Amino acid sequence: MTEVYRVTKQVAQSQASVLLLGETGTGKELIAHAIHELSKRRERSFVRVNCGALSENLLESELFGHVRGAFTGAIDNRTGRFEAAHKGTIFLDEINSTTPHLQVKLLRVLQEREFERVGDTKTLQVDCRVIAASNRDLLSLAEEGKFREDLYYRLNVVPIYLPPLRERPEDVPELVTHFLNIYNEQNDRYVVHIDGRAMEAMQKYEWPGNVRELQNYVERAVVMAQGDELTVDLLPSIVVTGRAPRALGNRPMDFQSLTEELVQVGVDGADDKAEDLHSRIVDRVEREVISQVMTSCDNVQIKAAARLGINRNTLHKKLKQYDLEVDG
Repeated sequence: MTEVYRVTKQVAQSQASVLLLGETGTGKELIAHAIHELSKRRERSFVRVNCGALSENLLESELFGHVRGAFTGAIDNRTGRFEAAHKGTIFLDEINSTTPHLQVKLLRVLQEREFERVGDTKTLQVDCRVIAASNRDLLSLAEEGKFREDLYYRLNVVPIYLPPLRERPEDVPELVTHFLNIYNEQNDRYVVHIDGRAMEAMQKYEWPGNVRELQNYVERAVVMAQGDELTVDLLPSIVVTGRAPRALGNRPMDFQSLTEELVQVGVDGADDKAEDLHSRIVDRVEREVISQVMTSCDNVQIKAAARLGINRNTLHKKLKQYDLEVDG
């Protein structure tokens, strides 16, 4: 990653096209944005296009714009993303998803800095920095005839490869701390400590979803934490055990099966010498039951106690114990 940062800073000062390569979730868009912010184009637009999210016709219109009457539904002229990125930067994410027809047009923009809107004959000039990204090996796709070789070489002026998170476990602690700071602020929480077993589990996990997956799990931990520590029981079972939860598929979600799976997750997430399995599992389940019943009873304790089958004094104590008391 040190090399990634070095190349990012250096290439930002140039006008060269950049090709970002790496698995989904490794942070390609963040690097693209960093290149823009460190460049002389920083005062102009940074325009992102997800090439894999649109059909060929829609993507062509999105990139190059269209004129009124170009196709059914084109009731007005529309400015495309390349025009919007004039003097700025355009980031073409998942460029491996583009069709041969669009690849020809992209090659022309890169080489000639010109294009026509869909349905128009007027040629427009554009000056924008092009940064492309792919989670596939474009050279291999070119050899298979699925991506234009000339476009690949035109994009591949400065390639930057972002390694997957599993290849850099030493980065996990800093990333976790970074995301804790973000989500503590967003959710007005104070989860500032990280349990050693939780950190060990996160550093051993393979992270198929890379940094984005880690980010999601830290956000969930902040939201679900009852104290100021990110504990191992706040992590998904797959991170702790390395085993994905049993897929329910079409089998009935019967209470007994769910109970067995819940207890197994709790036990797997505990240390071998742990002596708090009751509070770790049973207390958390009880808290969730009381929370949901209170919500369904509009926080009326008499109704909730009746639904739970306990007296009101017991419910009041448990609401206080689990920090579920509602003002008023």
